[in-house]
Amino acid sequence: MANGLSKEQLMVQKMAREFAQKDLVPLAQERDQNHEYPATSLEKMGELGLLGMLVPEEYGGEAMDTVSYSLAMSEIAYACAATACIMSVHDSICCGSLLRFGTEEQKQKYLVPMAKGEFIASFALSEPESGSDAASLTTTAERLGDTYILNGTKRWITGGSTSKLFIVLAKTDPDAGHRGISAFLVRPDMEGFSVGRLEDKMGQRASDTTDLIFNNCKVPADHLLGKEGEGFKVAMSGLDDGRIGIASLSVGLGQAALDQAVAYSKSRVQFGQPISENQGLRWMIADMATDVEAARQLVLNASAKKDRGEKCTKEASMAKLFASEMANRVTGQALQIHGGYGYTKEFPVERLYRDARVLTIYEGTSQIQKIVIAGEVMGDKKKKKKKSS
Repeated sequence: MANGLSKEQLMVQKMAREFAQKDLVPLAQERDQNHEYPATSLEKMGELGLLGMLVPEEYGGEAMDTVSYSLAMSEIAYACAATACIMSVHDSICCGSLLRFGTEEQKQKYLVPMAKGEFIASFALSEPESGSDAASLTTTAERLGDTYILNGTKRWITGGSTSKLFIVLAKTDPDAGHRGISAFLVRPDMEGFSVGRLEDKMGQRASDTTDLIFNNCKVPADHLLGKEGEGFKVAMSGLDDGRIGIASLSVGLGQAALDQAVAYSKSRVQFGQPISENQGLRWMIADMATDVEAARQLVLNASAKKDRGEKCTKEASMAKLFASEMANRVTGQALQIHGGYGYTKEFPVERLYRDARVLTIYEGTSQIQKIVIAGEVMGDKKKKKKKSS
């Protein structure tokens, strides 16, 4: 064991780091500027097992633990946050949801190739008027014989124009609140499916984000994921994994910004000496390093707790909250250390600063994380159970 990590976990970390430095780093800046989807890199990641890390071997995955997944995610994000975002949605939410709720036929048809990285999957929950309040979604699914007819629009969908499978949440019983939501496996080639506008985003621009439009979209009944009315359960079941994924991404991004700031401060000479000799700047670096390490420990704690089979909702939300806020603080400080150069695209820190901004928004905003954490600490669910008994 080194730093509490096993030999196997360190090997996974090393493999992911070597791949990211060789394949992702040289292309990250260009892909950001050109909105270029990292298709070739994702193919290689599939071959390395990075797109099915948490999937059992019987379904084509690597059967790795969450700590290993977190370490790999941080290494990918260190090099390219957009690629890491795609990896997180595919691994944490989509593979996980199929593994938990899919039929054997669905797993063989979709999960096995997904785990091998043969295609990328995405999750479609958010809508123009439904974000954090998932139960208020308005996309509907009406059953007609052996087919469900979907109507509605999804927004902010990662991989909307590139993914080959979507887990789509829609209401099968509009009057039943969150109990009336169901989940469906939808392919882009299904009749009535189309991709809407492509968002011109501030950051993570190599990852496409689009609307999805369902206009009497015909989905075979055997593509229902789980049972009717279990859609909300499907969505909620992947939250811990998803939040650990984005928290791990945040750690990688924060570490990259810290390293960029240290390297620049040693090379930039002002008043006859490197600015790294200035006490004020050294204190900034100390705060940044402490921030990154605290986030890393929160993420590893949540990951280890999940691996032990213990409930980790509070820990996952704490990790996501702190790490995402950390990434925003640290990239901001790194840009400040770069001075005017940090405000240009000449240095990678400008991209890191933009990439970090969305981390406190997607996969549950910081405010939602605080609601979850407070609810866990205050024992709100236990109180409700007592009242109902």
